[in-house]
Amino acid sequence: MSRILIANRGEIAVRVIRACAHHGHTSIAVYADQDAEAMHAQLADEAYGLPGTSAAETYLNIDAIIAAAKESGAEAVHPGYGFLSENADFAAAVEGAGMIWIGPTAQTITALGDKVTARQLAQKVGAPLAPGIDRPLESASEVEDFAEQHGLPIIIKAAHGGGGRGMKIVRNLGEIAGAFESATREATEAFGRGECFVEHYLERPRHVEVQVVGDGQGRVVAVGDRDCSAQRRNQKLIEEAPAPGVSVEQRERLHRSAEAICAEVDYRGAGTVEFLLAADGTMTFLEVNTRLQVEHPVTEVTSGVDLVGEQFAIAFGEGLSLSATPEPVGHAIELRINAEDPGRGFLPTPGRIDALAVPGGPGVRWDAGVRAGDTVQPDFDSLFAKLIVHGPDRPTAIARTVTAAKELRVEGPATVLPCSLEILTDPAFTAEDLGIHTQWIEAELLPRFEAQDRPAPVEDSSLERMNIEIGGKLTTIGLPSRLIAALGSVGGGSAASGDSGSGSEAADAGAVTAPVPGSLVDYLVDDGAEVAAGDDIAVLSAMKMETRVQASASGTLKHVAKVGDAIAVGEVVARVG
Repeated sequence: MSRILIANRGEIAVRVIRACAHHGHTSIAVYADQDAEAMHAQLADEAYGLPGTSAAETYLNIDAIIAAAKESGAEAVHPGYGFLSENADFAAAVEGAGMIWIGPTAQTITALGDKVTARQLAQKVGAPLAPGIDRPLESASEVEDFAEQHGLPIIIKAAHGGGGRGMKIVRNLGEIAGAFESATREATEAFGRGECFVEHYLERPRHVEVQVVGDGQGRVVAVGDRDCSAQRRNQKLIEEAPAPGVSVEQRERLHRSAEAICAEVDYRGAGTVEFLLAADGTMTFLEVNTRLQVEHPVTEVTSGVDLVGEQFAIAFGEGLSLSATPEPVGHAIELRINAEDPGRGFLPTPGRIDALAVPGGPGVRWDAGVRAGDTVQPDFDSLFAKLIVHGPDRPTAIARTVTAAKELRVEGPATVLPCSLEILTDPAFTAEDLGIHTQWIEAELLPRFEAQDRPAPVEDSSLERMNIEIGGKLTTIGLPSRLIAALGSVGGGSAASGDSGSGSEAADAGAVTAPVPGSLVDYLVDDGAEVAAGDDIAVLSAMKMETRVQASASGTLKHVAKVGDAIAVGEVVARVG
């Protein structure tokens, strides 16, 4: 029995906490201020605070997490996905502090997490590969030169991290400079490193990936494959296993290539090797995710392998339970439940979940990080739950998923469910050979959706810390800021007045308001410049993705907010007069 700290939040933290219980380990959670009452913090055997509200202060703060791990007496750390899960420095810090890192070595993360190095390894083992620049880019001009030599479209990608962040598809030479800057910004914010590279982009490709596990001594086994082609903003929305419409020969090459790439670095633990598959059968290596994937449950239910349990066994020296790729049983589909509004171009819609009715029935699994009454926080990812459905074959799995999705009821935040249902019933998706591609949602579906009601603004959930003496010992406690404000108002103070006036400002003629909550990254137009209605004038970072703010009218632009400011939904960013 080991004490395992989970350096994450939300549904993946809950998933690992439950796995700890199943395998006899003690689970230790960490939480940001606004997550003090979150599901993962309550379900864990123990929970420790990471003072702060931003990702940088908390779940991306290596020093704070290591300190919490030491204080808790943790013997091992599980990183989940996202945040620091693919950070070699974090892996090294965990092991340097005398704890077990449940994942690949720091050296492996460096080699495969850097997509440039990973491409070189793929080339070495003979994996399918598209043309690209196999080193970090120094400027947008290098991208322009590559595009002129190899043609358009191209894709600019962050060299570190994944999840679609720091990834820009370019089809026009004039868009390269802006795309390069945007990809670099997103990569820096999401992963702490801004290096990017470029490669030729396959039009209308499918996204197929292979789940692997390795013992750290050169033995790697492909557990199965998945299709993740249903994407928006280059982020997955629906995943299924096994990948439909893949020939025996293609599947064999994908599995063996994935194993060979990872065996080159003595891969340890669970990981995913991703590929693109074009309509003409052309395949190309995409990247390796040196961690557990969001979509791992569809492989679990079709292979019978508990991937988190496998991670535990490998990390604690028990080795692999698999000797060869298991034959998949049936078919599984996963719907990511994100707080986003398809009718507004998938704008994030954080807010309180007023009601939540979870579906049931044969083959239905619900992985969530929230319950009714919880809040989808604006400072973190919009994913708050996953619906996984298994059936004896793909048509049955689709039918069961549609039934379960219709039963699922979420009140409060807008969700992607209308889009998911539209996909599940579209002939392009239900076709035996799968007729969708990674840009299909934006190209075909977006015009079908109407905007949903916006949730109420998220209340301030930060904590204010103060020192008090209990039994002669000085102790630090944290109290909700809104509670302290309310106490101040009882005494006649003004701390709880609350209204900043942004609502009335938003009604001003010419006011340009924020479509999502987030931080103001940059202005795209100078103060005092002339703009036309609909022009992009600013960039907000919301739930780890960039959102453009557009001019509400034509005229002279006046900046109101400052770069770096936290902006609420409807708050005035600028004015046009």
